[in-house]
This record gives sequence, structure tokens and C-alpha cells, in this order.
Amino acid sequence: QVQLVESGGGLVQAGGSLRLSCADSGRTFSSYAMGWFRQCPGKDREFVAVIRSGGITTYTDSVKGRFTISRDNAKNTVYLQMNSLKPEDTAIYYCAASLRWTNLRATGSYDSWGQGTQVTVSS
Repeated sequence: QVQLVESGGGLVQAGGSLRLSCADSGRTFSSYAMGWFRQCPGKDREFVAVIRSGGITTYTDSVKGRFTISRDNAKNTVYLQMNSLKPEDTAIYYCAASLRWTNLRATGSYDSWGQGTQVTVSS
């Protein structure tokens, strides 16, 4: 079982950068695919990026070239580096863990979730 805690959110101007972190207190972090999702008020939670246990990454189209997901298995931490931020990136960002290899864009594929961290991008 993983227990996830996000940090790094905040208020930034458009064009700025933030780095989100998600730390896991469990013992099997390296076995999990780690995903980042985001949710705006009144909207469904949407997929942002995932990094598999072997390091393969996938991004949603709207963040390609701007966001980078990475992991440090020695620190049990996954990161989301967000550059060139836009007002439409404003949301609560959640990290999640999955033991699956497929369908990792779906929220239902994830077993554990963090509490979320707010990202606000001002225009």
C-alpha cells in the first residue's frame, strides 16, 4: 500500500514554472506506475501524465513540451515539472499510484491517491 503526499503547488503568473512533488511512505514505490491528474471545480478529474515503473512516460496533448514527469525511486518521490504555465492549467493536482500496465489514463486504474495540491496560474 502506498500513501501519497503532494507538495509544491501555489500561485504563479502565466509563463512561469512550478515543480510538484509527490512522496510515498510505502515500501514498494518502484513497482508502481505513478500518475498526475488535475481537476477543476465542476469538472471531471483529467489525466495529465504518467511514468511507469520502467521510466516510460505518457502525457496528455495539452501539456506535451511544457510538463515533465520524473521519478526518484531512492527517494520514493515522483515529480511534475511544469513550465510555460497557462491560466487553463489552474486546477487541483493529484498524484496517484497504480500496479497496472495499461489504461493508465483512466482514474479507475489507480489504487491510491494523494490529497491534492492547488495550482493557480494568473493571466
